Amino acid sequence: MTKRPFEQLPLAFDHDPATGREDLLVSDRLSAAIAIVDHWPDWPSPVVIIAGPVGSGKSHLASIWKERAGARTIHPVAGSDAALMAAQGPVLFEDADRQGFDDTTLFHVINSVREHGTGLLMTSRLWPMSWPVVLPDLRSRLKAATVVEIGEPDDELLTQVLIKLFADRQLLIDERLVGYIVQRMERSLEAAQTIVERIDRLALARGVRLTRSLAAEVLEELGNQRHSD
Repeated sequence: MTKRPFEQLPLAFDHDPATGREDLLVSDRLSAAIAIVDHWPDWPSPVVIIAGPVGSGKSHLASIWKERAGARTIHPVAGSDAALMAAQGPVLFEDADRQGFDDTTLFHVINSVREHGTGLLMTSRLWPMSWPVVLPDLRSRLKAATVVEIGEPDDELLTQVLIKLFADRQLLIDERLVGYIVQRMERSLEAAQTIVERIDRLALARGVRLTRSLAAEVLEELGNQRHSD
């Protein structure tokens, strides 16, 4: 049995990612979503939905738009003042498919946006036609919304993302090592975030630099976890 190196418990420092417009990594898969954000308030419809997988950049884009539009965050559940807020200015509803919502309240939010000329940006992992909507009027309103999809990341984007995530943690990494990781990782930005976090913590715990063997250990560990799920 191979003896593992002694590991210290690292302190859990917070690593704040750079989330400004200038920090956004541009690629073909994001171009339509970026265009929607950049063209505010000249939107094709008052309601826009950005759909994409976990870790695809939806929150980054929503944050940029929220600041640019001066929007407020809402959660359209029964008894909330979401519709009133929508009448007063632009509003943001993130993770609609995960947070859930009240059909009637969201319907009134959309009506307020249309009536008062404000704006509503929603984010979701799923297209709105997959949401569990029962109210026919709400389903009709969602069909009229502009839906922008973020696709799966390609090698070029994953490379940019990994370099950015390591830079957010004040870590420099060899591009050949990044290429090694990209060729062996799960094709998602969520996986990229997990890989960078675990490599950083493992390197800190052992007091070693970022190496291929360290990356291989993390990739193998994550691969084994997926297979056992």
